[in-house]
Amino acid sequence: MRLPRLPRPRSLAGQLFAMQAVLIAVLVAGYALFSYVSDRSQAEEAAGRQATAVARSVADAPSVRAAIHTSDPTKDLQPYALQVQRDTGVDFVTIMNPQGIRWTHPDETLIGKHFLGHIGPALHGTSFTETYTGSLGPSVRAVTPISDNGHIVGLVSAGIKVEAITQRVQDQVTALIGVAAGALTLGGIGTYVINARLRRSTHGMNAAELSRMHDYHQAALHAVREGLLMLDGQFRVALMNDGGRELLGVTDEVVGHSVAELGLPAPLTGALLSAEPRVDEVHLTASRVLVVNTSPVSGGERRGTVVTLRDVTELQALMGELDSERGFTQALRSQAHEAANRLHTVVSLIELGRAEEAVDFATAELELAQTLTDRVVAAVSEPVLAALLLGKAAQANERGVELVVSDDSAIDDGLLPASLSARDLVTVLGNLIDNAVDAAQGTVGARVTVTAFTDKSVLVLRVADTGAGVHPAHAEQVFQRGWSTKPAGPAGRGLGLALVRQAVARHEGTLTVRGAAGGGAEFEVRLPLRTVRSAQEVLEEPGGRPEPGPEAAPSQPVQPALPGGDV
Repeated sequence: MRLPRLPRPRSLAGQLFAMQAVLIAVLVAGYALFSYVSDRSQAEEAAGRQATAVARSVADAPSVRAAIHTSDPTKDLQPYALQVQRDTGVDFVTIMNPQGIRWTHPDETLIGKHFLGHIGPALHGTSFTETYTGSLGPSVRAVTPISDNGHIVGLVSAGIKVEAITQRVQDQVTALIGVAAGALTLGGIGTYVINARLRRSTHGMNAAELSRMHDYHQAALHAVREGLLMLDGQFRVALMNDGGRELLGVTDEVVGHSVAELGLPAPLTGALLSAEPRVDEVHLTASRVLVVNTSPVSGGERRGTVVTLRDVTELQALMGELDSERGFTQALRSQAHEAANRLHTVVSLIELGRAEEAVDFATAELELAQTLTDRVVAAVSEPVLAALLLGKAAQANERGVELVVSDDSAIDDGLLPASLSARDLVTVLGNLIDNAVDAAQGTVGARVTVTAFTDKSVLVLRVADTGAGVHPAHAEQVFQRGWSTKPAGPAGRGLGLALVRQAVARHEGTLTVRGAAGGGAEFEVRLPLRTVRSAQEVLEEPGGRPEPGPEAAPSQPVQPALPGGDV
């Protein structure tokens, strides 16, 4: 048996509508009740003042005093009283003698009978009002004395029936109820319209659902390790999760601040301020490589921008290493092909009966490969740099570029501190060599010259090429992400030198570019060696000599290692 489904809690908009409708109804009902009571009291006071005024007017009339002294006062006073009653709108005007015997009354059958009500204060010369049930029913009446030469010769009572007063108040209350009903209707319509918009904004969810969604929202923001940044329509930060703060290096409270105030690199700031969506754009910060995606939020009008940030620093480094490995593989494949050709040459010489020439040819090739390897290792015994130079030499040779290591190069194994990681060395020197090979390829006498040595407590890396060089106006732009003198190509083009500058800045070094002595461009990197040794100790160690001058010996070419070498 299925259990009956519990009714869904009313939505937040519905609860607000019910509350506002009840509030408006209570306010209108309270005001109507207050107005009824107040109007009833005011109507009775007004009726008393009206009756008093009529009674005093009659009491002050000379014709009334004259009629009282006649033998039949009723004859003259009755028509007069009825006329005053009609003209003033009161329900009765009764003129009586001091003993309370009526001379006039709207009902002529009651003339001559005793007045029903109090007359005591009037007999003492004081006008007063009261509510009393007389012959015509409950009424608000005023009683005033008629004086003649200081003597009270009669009394006048004028009154308005309570029924008439109630009818007046009811008419006013009826009009008030109509106005209140209109106000309630307009208020209800306005409340319904406002809450309809609220329902659309909250998607019909009740307060518990909104609270639960907020909790999930906060948990999701903290759980997502990728950066999430939300900007409002004026490009102010509306929200930033923990991942975004970490990736952008933001520590202060930035909600409500403009993106331009975050101190981010100019290209990244421009991407965040752009109204156009960005898809998988690569941007550099001081220490990270970020992939940025932006998407505008619109609902008929631009409301803001959602930005996602993905850290690809490690991925970019691994891709660079993978590219190097691919280059090494291609170089080894080419060398294997060349080795097969040389082996065929040796076999052919043996088949022709020229064994001595075959031995000389094979020995010369092996000695050449070993000599070139020894030359590189002797100049740069740091294993990471030596391996990188031998691999890049093979790659450059495949592209028709001669890679040479200057005789001024001298870096001993163990000289570089642990703070200067092998990955950063590969990033800096590898990208500089790749850039130089790209620039020199296709030129006459294409050559790339690498110089690596220590100058006191600084590691100096120089890479010069025989390409077209860098125009002085582009000396700063060349290090920006995406800058390249080549035609548009893959999205990763123009990233190498930007990564070099990022790594150099991370180690507080310097990166400069100038024209090379033989044409082309020369890039120089200076990285401080942070060790516990003094500068004097570094100078005393092998390889720690000062930077060579212009009279240094010419550099020696480095060729790719041949089969049989110690590569």
